[in-house]
Amino acid sequence: MAKNVCIVGAGPSGLVAAKTLLHDASPGSYHVAIFEAQSRIGGLWPTNKDDVDGLVHPLMVTNQSKHTVQFSDLAWRDSDPQFPRAWQVGQYLERYLSKYGGANIRLDHKVVKADLQGDGSWKVETESAGVSKTDIFDYLLVTTGFFGKPIWPEYVPKEADVPIIHSSKYRDLKGLLKKSNRRGGKILVIGGQMSGIEISATIATHLSSAVHSSGDKVIEEPDKYSIHHVVQRPSWVFPLFTSPKPASPAPPFLPCDLPSYNLANRPHPLTNTQGHISVETARIFNSLYQTALGTNQSEFSSEAKIDGNLLDEQPFLAMSQFYSDFVRSGLIKISKGKLSSLSGNTATISANEQISDIAAVVLATGFDPSPSLSFLPSSVLETISFSPSHPNLPVALAFHGTHHPSLPTLGFVGMYRSPYWGVMEMQARFMARLWTAPNTPTLKDALTADDSIARTLSLRADPRTSQFPMGDYTFLMQDFARALSIPIIPFGDTPPLGNGKAMDILTPTRYPYPSPPPEQQQQQRQEEITANLRATRETAIAGLSHARFVAGAVFRSLLGEWRLSRTLSSRLPSHPSGRFEGVARFHLREGTADGLPTSRVSEAEAGLGLGLGLEYLYEEDGTFTARDNPGLKFRATRRYVWRYDEMADKLSVWFARTDDQMRADYLFHEVEFLVPSDEDGDGKGWLAKASHLCVEDLYDVHYEFNFKAVNLREWKLGYTVQGPKKDYTIDGVYTR
Repeated sequence: MAKNVCIVGAGPSGLVAAKTLLHDASPGSYHVAIFEAQSRIGGLWPTNKDDVDGLVHPLMVTNQSKHTVQFSDLAWRDSDPQFPRAWQVGQYLERYLSKYGGANIRLDHKVVKADLQGDGSWKVETESAGVSKTDIFDYLLVTTGFFGKPIWPEYVPKEADVPIIHSSKYRDLKGLLKKSNRRGGKILVIGGQMSGIEISATIATHLSSAVHSSGDKVIEEPDKYSIHHVVQRPSWVFPLFTSPKPASPAPPFLPCDLPSYNLANRPHPLTNTQGHISVETARIFNSLYQTALGTNQSEFSSEAKIDGNLLDEQPFLAMSQFYSDFVRSGLIKISKGKLSSLSGNTATISANEQISDIAAVVLATGFDPSPSLSFLPSSVLETISFSPSHPNLPVALAFHGTHHPSLPTLGFVGMYRSPYWGVMEMQARFMARLWTAPNTPTLKDALTADDSIARTLSLRADPRTSQFPMGDYTFLMQDFARALSIPIIPFGDTPPLGNGKAMDILTPTRYPYPSPPPEQQQQQRQEEITANLRATRETAIAGLSHARFVAGAVFRSLLGEWRLSRTLSSRLPSHPSGRFEGVARFHLREGTADGLPTSRVSEAEAGLGLGLGLEYLYEEDGTFTARDNPGLKFRATRRYVWRYDEMADKLSVWFARTDDQMRADYLFHEVEFLVPSDEDGDGKGWLAKASHLCVEDLYDVHYEFNFKAVNLREWKLGYTVQGPKKDYTIDGVYTR
């Protein structure tokens, strides 16, 4: 007789749990009901780009690529970006539900109480539209996750002289400052880990765009605002694209998770690198991160620097495309310490430093998981060692956060900080196997050897607990696969790296569930698995062999100020030869439609693709000195607009309009990156070319971009210009 299962929450964890019970366990073994308090599925992930009321902005970019943010048997579409927006993740979940449905999903139904009965069943009370209802279930599966409610620290008042919001509620500058009567000041961001760095960079992008865009300003006098980011200690800040060959001046780039989850880089069988971090382990990881970034971050700010005693401490990581260069530019200023009080428009940091002239405060202080478990009875919470004072380790559960031996009819999926989707899927499979076939030999062996509960309890009091204490992703995937007897399938051939190692990239789709569903569904599932593997392999090959993602890496690293030295050599007396010395600045802003084809603008306005993305307003200012007449000096300025088309992976440069130099006029050239040949391995950076015919004058353009790991350290731009009245060359060098 089929068992009835209640799943609490219709986010990724709840959906993959339902799919696993209905489609992967013994056919007909379970009836599944999912109760979701919201009016849609998706949990944190909004399902359309206009849904701004949740904890995640619909335009937020994932910090892991679609090769990790996936389930094993549903491929992303080729048209989806490498790093999807939050609303695109929500739509992926809608497609997943459509393909693997069968559960009774009850939206707008909040679970308010779940009582454990004497026979092990669960009496579940729900509320919807003011009406209560009670049902009995054989099993209860909790998939509500960590994000119960935003943490509002006790030392921060609920009401103050300046606006205060949690980072999860930030949407734009106008909304943040609408209750402020100030014109300028400091936007204070509290919290130095992932959300603090992400929200600081987001606000900085909005401020930069407000200052450097043409037309009406979204807020008054945006140039009078700055961001002060309060951190207790610095984190390593990684961009979304990193390189498996950081020592090369022309490194290939891949989505950050592909090199990170390269199984060829680690000895096997894998051991758990997370949890307690010894001094020796900390030094190893900090060294690896510094190598991957090519810096200890001192070039951005002394407050971002990680050296000395910090190299002995467990590392913390964050992901952001532009944070570090905004710090370098001064738009974000880092203050080390902890907010101790807030009075009027002045904050006191660790009793030693005061920050005055505050315009608004954004709390990036994390989330309290307590509301996600509030429906469980106190006896159950006591059994699972629930501790609201340990938000990173709120419960102590067996085998990587899945269950407690004393509660055989209760399970958990997604109760895992930084819940990579492969782990959710494995947790769901583990619970299905535990409830369906608990005597499987490999499962029994895994349970016998498991020490997850004791380990969790010990880590709560450990000052050297890692950022992600429940375990590292690749180890967890291996451990679940071993317990469930799921073999990993081959990744396939890719070009070798400089160290001779292959790219053996771990993705969820490499662990397809072995139980065969009906033949037609098996074929459909295999098509999805094949498409998933193909997409990841093609991405790896494109990055390693075809200069893919280099344009994006260059675009990201241009932000800020450069010293510019340019030589002009003319072969005609009408154009003097000479030298330009000055400064070039790249100001980040939201993409504009100026000069773009109507089809591209229409697509963006219709909400298709990625919209207009981001672009730079480029401006240079300096002095030109004639070579043959040093007394001939004059100030020279110019502006362009630089754009990056994410889907086409194209970098382009546009002339600025003469009547409004903050606006693009027409295309100057697209940058074509050249794949290095064997002869190019002589210390050169990435070479690129372009050409442009301006009336009768032909501009032959050449570039060289020299990287130090993920960051540009120097780049060169030259032109050869020939026409009826022009014959000259320009060679410019840009350095930080």
